[in-house]
Amino acid sequence: MSETVAEVGEFRLIERFTRHFGTTPAVVLGPGDDAAVVAAPDGRVVACTDMLVEGRHFRRDWCSAADVGHKAAAANLADIAAMGARPTALLVAVAAPQDTPAEWLEGLASGLAAEAAATSSAVVGGDTTRGDQLTVTVTALGDLEGREPVTRAGARPGDTLALAGRTGWAAAGLNILSRGFRSPGALVGAYRRPQPPYAAGRDAALMGVNAMIDVSDGLLADLGHIAAASGVSIDVDAPSLPIPETMRNAAEALGSDARRWVLTGGEDHALAATFAADAILPEGWRSIGTVAEGTGVTVNGRRWTGPTGWDHFAEST
Repeated sequence: MSETVAEVGEFRLIERFTRHFGTTPAVVLGPGDDAAVVAAPDGRVVACTDMLVEGRHFRRDWCSAADVGHKAAAANLADIAAMGARPTALLVAVAAPQDTPAEWLEGLASGLAAEAAATSSAVVGGDTTRGDQLTVTVTALGDLEGREPVTRAGARPGDTLALAGRTGWAAAGLNILSRGFRSPGALVGAYRRPQPPYAAGRDAALMGVNAMIDVSDGLLADLGHIAAASGVSIDVDAPSLPIPETMRNAAEALGSDARRWVLTGGEDHALAATFAADAILPEGWRSIGTVAEGTGVTVNGRRWTGPTGWDHFAEST
């Protein structure tokens, strides 16, 4: 039987956890000291943080430890990409009950390290502590490489709304798991391990994107943040968001609405952005709507009824 974290002890647990983490040229000093040192050639550091709580953001009977590591890292790395920056490092804090298997935390570490490596960044440190509920908190750092940060506030009337990545897949996977099923594997896998289009954020910044956001809570909800910050209205062209046959079949089998998954489902970590109307969209980006004067977000010119995405403090979503 696997040792628990209480049996392993804090310092041996940290040693087992950190041995999974590699390094990159941006890491001047990695895990093992009072703090890490990460190079910041630009003189500015992009920083974000995100928390995953067991029972709220993941379940161990649905996801492996490595899945949770990938998921936690992706949520933060996508935010860095949405600012048009290059991810450089992750810091990870974990609270775990005493009976948590130590090998579970090692699996978590391997998933974190693998997702960071996908962006040529590294896990450089963090903290562990005892807690009543398993909680994983990740902080990501990024480098702007001399560019200005891309914010939510730059959208202009006349802009083209564009999307990189996919939406609705993780929501479909969550719905399937919630009904007690484990297939289709492609949809369930999308919930367990998102596939953010990391490089698309930097590409968009290089091409002069006006505004950008990570779609973490739902496309309509997150576009609402751009609309509010920029003082514009955004209209989504629903037909430009095709529904894959696998998703359509799953929705029909479950009595769900695949279009709602695509428009309001979160955790795929696609990137949504606005570009000048005459801009050439970078590879991997596709037009999905328009920006105009006004306020709020519409779909095919009409207001959307019902929830637009995930709300952490709502009783239901």
